[in-house]
Amino acid sequence: MWNLEGMQIEGTYLDGTVEVSGRVTHSRVAYGGGVEHHVKIDNGFSAVDGRVRREAGEVIIVEHKYITGVGD
Repeated sequence: MWNLEGMQIEGTYLDGTVEVSGRVTHSRVAYGGGVEHHVKIDNGFSAVDGRVRREAGEVIIVEHKYITGVGD
């Protein structure tokens, strides 16, 4: 199943360097056939020596191959 809209997920971001969790707001087939999920994150994070910061509630894009868990 590739469409995870409305589901709670766990996964990694930035090529697997940051663990994230949140609710999928949109799933889509990307150019080239891969699947991407727009995820409203539960918790903020700072990565890549503080150069990438995201606050809780922001939406990030997570590739399907980086999804590690799915729930309701």
